[in-house]
Amino acid sequence: MTRHFLSLVLVAVFASVPAVALAEWQATEEVRPYSISGKSGVELYESIGARGPEAGAGRAIAHTTFKLTWTRKYEPQGNTCVIVTNRPKLVITYTLPKPADELPAAVKSSWEAFISGVQAHERVHGETIKEMVNEIETMSVGLTVADDPYCKKIRIELTRRLGEISQRQRQRGRDFDKIEMGDGGNIQQLILKLVNGP
Repeated sequence: MTRHFLSLVLVAVFASVPAVALAEWQATEEVRPYSISGKSGVELYESIGARGPEAGAGRAIAHTTFKLTWTRKYEPQGNTCVIVTNRPKLVITYTLPKPADELPAAVKSSWEAFISGVQAHERVHGETIKEMVNEIETMSVGLTVADDPYCKKIRIELTRRLGEISQRQRQRGRDFDKIEMGDGGNIQQLILKLVNGP
């Protein structure tokens, strides 16, 4: 087998890796409730304001966070370095309010509409996180850096690309929140219906 033919075979194998790798992992999604109290929509919302997850200078209704780790294999090939494995482990955590006590029937109905909308909002953040991880995986498996037999330059290049992808994901989240939480936005409407309800 000639070296040229072997190189073509290796390229074909590495080109097929991302599609296979994308099908092998699943994100783990967890809901972490925090306790709130109240017997009316106003009281529940006030309790969220006092107990919600910290966000900047204030508190949020809900929050989506994630922990992302990688099983990564760098492989020197001649004078180049290639990432041949880059398998993610992603845990997404949704922090959401949960009333500590049973609610009156009318308030319970208002609350369920509110929390359903909040959960849907947070799930969008979860999806953008998964999309970011898929983009990282697709970009990185098969990534090759020339003149890097000790696989040092490739780490710098990977870090640079990861930063760009991460920044795009964060900006998508900010843009989405700006629309949802702005005047007339979905979250604002959910809050108004809750506090103006029973």
